[in-house]
Amino acid sequence: MNGDKDAIFKALADSTRRLILDELTEKNGLTLYELTTRLIMRHELSISRQAIAKHLSLLEDAGLVHSKRKGKYRVLLFDKEPLKNLLNGWIE
Repeated sequence: MNGDKDAIFKALADSTRRLILDELTEKNGLTLYELTTRLIMRHELSISRQAIAKHLSLLEDAGLVHSKRKGKYRVLLFDKEPLKNLLNGWIE
């Protein structure tokens, strides 16, 4: 579990990754293109889809984001369970 905790904290350490989770919290099931557009328009980030894909890879490694195929698109889903499990250890 310690490796999982480290991966979660590493994923949350970056402000762009936190913005990605904020956007997926507001609207789960975004495509990479939709997520990129929201980050650029709403947060005025200057970032490419390739850079966002790298951030998503770290979030996936931490178990916070999963993707699934929906037709010809890949949609991104925020999984809050790893965060809940992490906090339960300290709160209970």
